[in-house]
Amino acid sequence: MGFLTNLINGISLGSIYAVIALGYTMVYGIAKMLNFAHGDIIMVGGYVAFISMIELGLPPFVAVIMSMLICTILGITIEKVAYKPLRSATPLAVLITAIGVSYFLQNSALLIFGSSPKMFTSVVDIPSLKLLDGKLEISGVTMVTIITSIVIVVSLSLFVNKTKPGRAMIAVSEDKGAAQLMGVNVNGTIALTFAIGSALAAVAGVLLCSKYPNLVPTTGAMPGIKAFVAAVFGGIGSIPGAMIGGILIGVIEIFGKAYISAQLADAIVFTVLILVLLVKPTGILGKKVNEKV
Repeated sequence: MGFLTNLINGISLGSIYAVIALGYTMVYGIAKMLNFAHGDIIMVGGYVAFISMIELGLPPFVAVIMSMLICTILGITIEKVAYKPLRSATPLAVLITAIGVSYFLQNSALLIFGSSPKMFTSVVDIPSLKLLDGKLEISGVTMVTIITSIVIVVSLSLFVNKTKPGRAMIAVSEDKGAAQLMGVNVNGTIALTFAIGSALAAVAGVLLCSKYPNLVPTTGAMPGIKAFVAAVFGGIGSIPGAMIGGILIGVIEIFGKAYISAQLADAIVFTVLILVLLVKPTGILGKKVNEKV
């Protein structure tokens, strides 16, 4: 049963990475920038849910909604204040700004909440599922995490491909100038992308803290990096790719800890990424794009 348990735990962890990776892949696919502050929005989402439940005594569902709302506003604000003025700047300038925003969020949380861990109360109150005569037990958090990630990926895919704002996102990702000439509000579309990505980061933050209840100002740092790896692994810019990449990274990490070494698990994840990119630089579902110069 050890193999099945590790597999389920890997899929559960990978599902969280997948939800985070969707934020990276959407922003890169549409705005062509890497928002490295995305991992810290996860941390903000966790703290908002923590304050809502512990300090304000709100029900878990309301706390999740509050977390999504605050993170959505934060994502739009970051885009408007930090990234919009750099729309025509070099990629290096945008990258440095993103790192600066990341440090700003981390240190702000450190000043407000301190460095001591906060014990997060899980938002999931579902009994574990026992299978195979009790030999295999799946926790409620694990089930909710996997189901939530599937619903998010399917809903986001339908939104992007079937709705007018979604088609506007596709148009902007293909050619901002042409999209603007066709009447698409490019700035509004990019802001919407940040809003959706930040809301998903809030959901991922709550799920992450429910699974691993220690909440500190660096909560989203390492998961954010691994989710970025998942986005690249699956093919950055691809929504199904983010899902596949996230689950694969989660499974590799858990199996690495279980069968090789807990200390080397992270190194194994990044080594696999390097090997995949050597064979297929665009990632699993990424598409090669030829640019005319």
